[in-house]
Amino acid sequence: MVVDTSAVFKAYDIRGTYPDQIDERMLRAVGSAFATFVGTDHIVVARDMRPSGVTLAAAFAEGARAVGVRVTDLGLASTDFLYFAAGYLDAPGAMFTASHNPAQYNGIKLCLAGAKPIGTDTGLRDIEALTHQFYEHPAEGPLAPADEQDIKADWVRHVHSFINVDSLRPLKIVADTANGMGGLIAPLVFAGLPFELDILYPELDGTFPNHPADPIQPENLVDLQRRVLETGADIGLAFDGDADRVFLIDEKAQLISGSTTTAMVAQVMLERNPGATILYNLICSKAVPEVIAENGGVGIRTRVGHSYIKSVMADSGAIFGGEHSGHYYFRDNYRADSGIITAMVVLELLSRHTEPLSQVVAPFQRYAASGEINTTVANPPATVDKVAALLAARGDATDLLDGLTVDYGDWWFNLRPSNTEPLLRLNVEARTPEECAGRVADVLEIVREAQGD
Repeated sequence: MVVDTSAVFKAYDIRGTYPDQIDERMLRAVGSAFATFVGTDHIVVARDMRPSGVTLAAAFAEGARAVGVRVTDLGLASTDFLYFAAGYLDAPGAMFTASHNPAQYNGIKLCLAGAKPIGTDTGLRDIEALTHQFYEHPAEGPLAPADEQDIKADWVRHVHSFINVDSLRPLKIVADTANGMGGLIAPLVFAGLPFELDILYPELDGTFPNHPADPIQPENLVDLQRRVLETGADIGLAFDGDADRVFLIDEKAQLISGSTTTAMVAQVMLERNPGATILYNLICSKAVPEVIAENGGVGIRTRVGHSYIKSVMADSGAIFGGEHSGHYYFRDNYRADSGIITAMVVLELLSRHTEPLSQVVAPFQRYAASGEINTTVANPPATVDKVAALLAARGDATDLLDGLTVDYGDWWFNLRPSNTEPLLRLNVEARTPEECAGRVADVLEIVREAQGD
C-alpha cells in the first residue's frame, strides 16, 4: 500500500489533519525514517496537549525503536522546551504539535542534535522518501529501550540565565495561553519571581474551547486586551499553541508588533554584547536595522523562516534574530526560537523603567505597517515574477532575496507567494498610516495588472 505524504510534508515540518491525512501507521513509518536518517542511537520526543498526540507520539516512538534507536519521552512540553532538550541532551528531537492550527490538525517539528533545524533542504525530503519505504515494509526488529526524563528544572534555569533575576521588580502580568502549552510553561518559569501572574485559559485542552491559539490574528487577542485593561496589568503576553511564539500587549491594550519586539530585544542584547551581529527577516520594520546600527551592532537581513535564520546565525555567529511573526532566536539557546525567553528579556527591560510599557516601546515605533495582506491568485510565484518584471521595466530596483522587495526610500513593500496556499502575502511600510494605506492600494493595483485583470 502506498501512502500519500504530499499534503503533510511541508517546508519546515510535517502537518495535517488527523486521522485522514496523518495517522498512527504513517507516524510509525516516520519514526523509523527519522531514526534512520539521523543515524544516532538515541532521540527525544515531546508533545503538546492535542488529544491525538498521545497515540501519534507512541506510534512514532515505536517506529524509531523498531530500527534500534532508544527513545526518551519528555512528556508534555512546549516546542522551545523540546529544542532546549535536543541541545542539552545532545540528541535529535521530535515535537508533536500543529502549533496554531485548529484542533483537527497535528504534526511534527523535527531537529537534529543541538537543535539544528530539519527542513526541505536539510533532510525533510530524505525522511519523506524513507517514510514511503517503511510504510510499505515496516521495521520489525526487536524494540530498543524507551525511557522518560524530566528536565523541566534544568530548562527553567536555562531560561532564567538570559536575564538578571535580581533586577526584576513587581509587575502585573496577564498571559493568555489559549489552552495551549503556555499553561504548563508559564507557571514553571514565573514561579518565585516578583510578578503577579494572571493566566487566561491555562487548562491544557487541544480542542481550544475558548479561542484559537493563533495570536497573530487580532480577534484572538480580544480577551487578553480586555483583561489587561480590567486588571490594570503592566503587560499582556499572548502565546501560540506550542508556546514557541509570543506577542506583547502594552498597558493600554495595544499590540506591540513583532518588529518592535525584535528592536527592543536587539537593543538589550547589544548592551550585553557590544558590536554583536543581529539578524532580522526582510519583513521587519526599517526601525530594526536602525536600532541595531544606533546601538553599535551589525545587522544582517535574512529570508523569512526559521531554517534560513538558524543557518545564517550559525554562519555569522549572530547573538539574536527576530521575525515579524513573533519568532525570536537566541544563539545561546542553541540558536532556537523561544517565546518565554523573549518574554523574560522584555520583562527585565520593563523592570528597569518606571515608565509604562507604551512609553518604553515608543522610540522603537517609527513607521506605519500594513500587516500581512493576503490575496488569492491562481499562480502566486508567476504573479510575483510578473510584478517584478513590470516594476523593473519602470526602472525600479527590485530585490528577489525572498519574493519581491522594492524599497522607495520613504516606503517599501514585500510580496511573497505562500508556501502552502494559492495566496500572495503583501507587507507595506510607510511613514504614516494614511500613506501606508495608499501604497497598499498602489501595489494591489499592480498585482491586478500583472494578472491581466
